[in-house]
Amino acid sequence: MMTRVDPSLPALARRATAPHAIVIGAGLGGLAAAMRLGAKGYRVTVIDRLDVPGGRGSALWRDGHRFDLGPTIVTVPQVFRELWRACGRDFDADVDLRPMEPFYEIRWPDGSRFAASGDPEKMRAEVARLSPGDVAGYERFLKDSLERYEFGFEDLGRRSMHRFTDLLKVLPRFAMLRADRSVHAHAARRFRDPRLQMAFSFHPLFIGGDPFRVTSMYILVSHLEAAFGVHYAMGGVAAIAEAMARVVEGQGGLMRMETDVDEITVEKGRCTGVRLGSGAHVIADLVVSNADAGHSYDRLLRNHRRRRWTPKRLKRSRWSMGLFVWYFGTKDTRGMWPEVGHHTILNGPRYGGLIDDIFLKGKLSEDMSLYVHRPSVTDPGVAPEGGDTFYALSPVPHLGGDDPVDWQAQAEPYRQRVQAVLERELLPGLGAQLTASEVFTPETFRDRYLSPHGAGFSLEPRILQSAWFRPHNVSEEVDGLFLVGAGTHPGAGLPGVISSAEVLAQLVPDPQEAR
Repeated sequence: MMTRVDPSLPALARRATAPHAIVIGAGLGGLAAAMRLGAKGYRVTVIDRLDVPGGRGSALWRDGHRFDLGPTIVTVPQVFRELWRACGRDFDADVDLRPMEPFYEIRWPDGSRFAASGDPEKMRAEVARLSPGDVAGYERFLKDSLERYEFGFEDLGRRSMHRFTDLLKVLPRFAMLRADRSVHAHAARRFRDPRLQMAFSFHPLFIGGDPFRVTSMYILVSHLEAAFGVHYAMGGVAAIAEAMARVVEGQGGLMRMETDVDEITVEKGRCTGVRLGSGAHVIADLVVSNADAGHSYDRLLRNHRRRRWTPKRLKRSRWSMGLFVWYFGTKDTRGMWPEVGHHTILNGPRYGGLIDDIFLKGKLSEDMSLYVHRPSVTDPGVAPEGGDTFYALSPVPHLGGDDPVDWQAQAEPYRQRVQAVLERELLPGLGAQLTASEVFTPETFRDRYLSPHGAGFSLEPRILQSAWFRPHNVSEEVDGLFLVGAGTHPGAGLPGVISSAEVLAQLVPDPQEAR
């Protein structure tokens, strides 16, 4: 009787002798890097201190409510589809994406509202309803956004910027596009109505940037929304992370969860692997760090002399704001609050003043603006029958200021203030319906994600902390070390961290050259 040979065995045998790559961190950038390395033929081990993959894109369950801990919006599905294709897989077979319409609603204290939409005519009508004289400015703003998308996203954002000559080549284009101007300053040139100035300038907050000071290149987000829409993954972003982990394991990769990496080991200027919290040394031919870039250089390379990303350099860097997030569930509310959709932005009475308090003064203000996520209107499985699941996110100062907020004392009083705003402006009667509750503060981000100063999005994306000025995807400190994720080029946000792995794949040698 002839024995049948599994045709995958030769491939598995080759994989067993392939060069070994370690990926530190199972956030979305790390998982995307692992997928790219696996597709190139590396034997990959992903190591993460949490119990589930996803990093900031993971989820918690409390009393039948699923709380999506971090990102909630997918704006450029193509980066995921391209990643899956590179691995010989079909993203849409693994992940159920649902388009949002409207994308989100913005509300102001005067009662006015703005619904962002994928329908161009609806968008023009919304602009005209608030300020008829700003329609022409809106059209110009969209053209401006497209120009910056083509240059900033499709060009710079999808290739490495680790050589100084890369920067020199693009400086004229930066100058022509007035990259020195802030996002808000650019919006103010196109819109006279302050509400529209806010509606088309707040987006940098979702990647950790001050709209009044980050480069106007980031108005490209308006084109991303118009061209690709806003989507929600059924099961949350955690479902995307879980699907990515399955691809990694399907490639023969290993997911080592609940495991701390204490140090990146170096010998004669070359990375040799990692030392775990247990003391074990795991040898590798190359290491990719999806840990925060600041943590990678300040902590994981603490025993190696650094030339560029020294403790002094990191200390004077500008970090993104912190985040206060209240996750909460409700009972018997599925028919309540019918005008509250999946994504709502509640503006406080101040825009510029509040931003200054957060980014410049490091002050916890009495007033606040909130992003409110209500996934149960799209995904009923996030809550018990008849209930809802929410989170309310408030930008707050990070912990690196001269007088950081004592969140041990302030967390509950601030949560109560958030609840009061919600009951007054969006969810009347909320208090009587509350069930599960969980609070994350900047201290949580510091301790759970090892984020310097508890920053929500690593380094702030100012012009002198972007492109060549940002930590490079290939480390200039140690041979064989690469970086991906929010703190590296091209930056934070789902499209940015997934694109960082695409850039990585261009830099990492083929397996036969890695040893």
